[in-house]
Amino acid sequence: MTTGIQVRGLRKDFPVRDKGLFGPRGTKRAVDGLDLDIPAGRITGLLGLNGAGKTTTIKILATLLRPSAGTVRVDGLDTVADARAVRRRINLIAGGERMVYHRMTGAENLWYFGQLYDVPRAELRTRIAELLDLVGLTDAADTAVERYSRGMTQRLAIARGLINRPAYLLLDEPTLGLDAPIARDLRKVVAELAAAGTGVLLTSHYLTEVEELCGHVYVISEGRHLAQGSPAELKAATGSHRTVRLTVTNPGPATAAVADRFGARREPRPDGGELLVLSHPDDVAGPLAAAIVGAGGSIGGLEIAEASLEDAILRLADGEARALAGVAG
Repeated sequence: MTTGIQVRGLRKDFPVRDKGLFGPRGTKRAVDGLDLDIPAGRITGLLGLNGAGKTTTIKILATLLRPSAGTVRVDGLDTVADARAVRRRINLIAGGERMVYHRMTGAENLWYFGQLYDVPRAELRTRIAELLDLVGLTDAADTAVERYSRGMTQRLAIARGLINRPAYLLLDEPTLGLDAPIARDLRKVVAELAAAGTGVLLTSHYLTEVEELCGHVYVISEGRHLAQGSPAELKAATGSHRTVRLTVTNPGPATAAVADRFGARREPRPDGGELLVLSHPDDVAGPLAAAIVGAGGSIGGLEIAEASLEDAILRLADGEARALAGVAG
């Protein structure tokens, strides 16, 4: 049996009306021919700009939506034909969505969902206590969720998503609205789950979170595949490099020659100095500063900004937009 989640040729169309309630009926394609692999024991990222199709894809994987075409298999089980069996192997944590019952207490919610997932009763009470402690809600266990803050509700949703010890965990903006300490604890838990063999699919607008956790990332746009690879590979492939910003307080012909040799952009400053800006895959800050000093220049400031995954995604999306514009033209 093939293990992991395998997505092949996934497509999802939604019915829409072009002109109001009584306009002609059409379709909007939210996911368009995606292939994904989410193996056990690894955290895989799914990234893209708003409207890229990430949440729709995750809901299909979670059996909440049926695909219009293509297949999704979880350890060889089809998410449509074998939906009940698939649900026992997965769970979903989604930030910003109502995933618990507000008129029940925190403990009652976990008891209810634990029974839905057939967690043995002898184990369930201990499991509930462990999860409430994990998300910092032990003291609120017997409080109705309608009295929880947004952050507390999201923490309870995290505990609900872990109640059945899922083999595959689908995370759609899981830290949205969480305080920094709780978000950090969740990242730690997710990393530990993956190390123990859980397969994880993560979408997040906090890209530092993705860089910290994900060994492999898929980037999509308008439901289509754009690129894949490790965060470092995506940054390198899109030319997203660390940026050096060096201020020269007494620029002259000699320092200008150094800037040209390194390929740095020169920007005049109001105080008569000059800002040198250079993006490069290697660590050139030290050699550039040394060369400027060697040319008689004085350094007024030095900043180094590491390449970001956000830069890479924006470059990918911009490149696709340009390509589509070229085709349309």
